[in-house]
Amino acid sequence: MMSTALSDVTSPAPAGDGRRRPTTAGAWTAISRSTAEHVGLLGGLTVLFVLLTLWAPNFLTQSNLLDVARQLSFTGIIAFGMTLVIASGEIDISVGSAIAFNSALFGVLVVERSWPLWLAALAVCALGTLVGAGAGLVRAVLNVPSFIVTLALFSAFSGLALLITDSVPLPITSEDFARWGNGLLLGIPIPALVFIVVFAVFFVIAKRTTFGRSVYAVGGNPEAARLSGIPVTRVRATLFATTGLLAALSGLLQTAQLGAGNPTIGTGVEFAVITAVIIGGADLYGGRGSMVGTLLGVVFIAVLNNGMVLLGVNSYAQNVANGAIVLVTVLISTLRSSGRRSRRAKTATAS
Repeated sequence: MMSTALSDVTSPAPAGDGRRRPTTAGAWTAISRSTAEHVGLLGGLTVLFVLLTLWAPNFLTQSNLLDVARQLSFTGIIAFGMTLVIASGEIDISVGSAIAFNSALFGVLVVERSWPLWLAALAVCALGTLVGAGAGLVRAVLNVPSFIVTLALFSAFSGLALLITDSVPLPITSEDFARWGNGLLLGIPIPALVFIVVFAVFFVIAKRTTFGRSVYAVGGNPEAARLSGIPVTRVRATLFATTGLLAALSGLLQTAQLGAGNPTIGTGVEFAVITAVIIGGADLYGGRGSMVGTLLGVVFIAVLNNGMVLLGVNSYAQNVANGAIVLVTVLISTLRSSGRRSRRAKTATAS
């Protein structure tokens, strides 16, 4: 996030050099801006937490908080990969139906084909990665908008999940496997531990690796990134392969929790994931995104939804509330992007 945000404020280069370089003042401005956003989101989460503690019955109980941690993990695992996808200027709306397909496929392999659990899990993850990489290549090589590519996958995954299972959940009775979805380790739900590990991995990728910097560069200006030697096609393919892998992982964990390969799970996950990422400060136009912000966004959405359930809010009203949140977050993202473009234009004019 910082590497991209630094481009918001630049200073003239030495005479004879047509390039523009970030100033130290610009760097500190970018850092303080991102920090302020995180502090503001953390403040909003704190207020929500306090209000639900006062008003929602059983919110602060250990069992409920553990359940919140478990449930947010299924969405959050994908959200970190989606942060990089959105930061690159792309979007993946297939992850919800991919969860359903991966769960259904795992059930078929284990129950109907009698594959060992570990082999079926590896096959599901490998296929999810390959399909995601294929979607990224279609986007990059054929220049098909990622929304269209993943919309096609969304429909295909949904249909395939129902087709291969005849729309019937396939029970998986292994207690060892069920522990991955329902068990605790050191008093923490195992899916939440996986969530933490994924966060740590993607935080390092975004902040400390050449690939992470390339993602933000592609999101900021794909053509400039290509001219500077960044393999844009490979970056895009890798990003969609990553969301494919994470959707497979999330699908397996949810399958373990439910104890069945279920072709109908994952409904609406794509919207929850994208909302969490945008709430966390990512820009739908690309070039900006934060793993810490996404972490806070995932927790905020999970706590809010849990609070609405505890308060007895009608499920239809919950859908309305979630839709409103999606709209507001998109508007906020649009306003942020417009503000940054205006600042860049003024800086360019002044120089």
